[in-house]
Amino acid sequence: MRNAALVLGIIGGVIGIVVGFFAYGWAEFGSWFVENTGVGADQLGTPEEQQEAKIISLAAPILGIAGGAMARSQPLIGALLMLASAYGMLWGFGFGLFTMFPIAMCAIGGMLGLIGIATGRDRD
Repeated sequence: MRNAALVLGIIGGVIGIVVGFFAYGWAEFGSWFVENTGVGADQLGTPEEQQEAKIISLAAPILGIAGGAMARSQPLIGALLMLASAYGMLWGFGFGLFTMFPIAMCAIGGMLGLIGIATGRDRD
């Protein structure tokens, strides 16, 4: 189960980086557009709190990759990091077409890590 958690966490984190890259760009564009035109962020469809969106865009995918990388040596910490990554992406990006795969991969990787620890099958 460690290997499955490792693969799911790393792949989910890498896909999350792609989603986070576009979310960061959209938040940056929104803050620039609002400053230069005076249009409200709600009319443009960008997040109200651009700084929070930027932090989540960076932090959540990195937590998934770090959790996946730690899944073999420290399965509990790795699982908790992957679950935190899934929650952060769900909270920051919402659940949609492009976010369902990284969220699901990090969440399942975290659950597999915890199940492997609980059942004693975490040893390879």
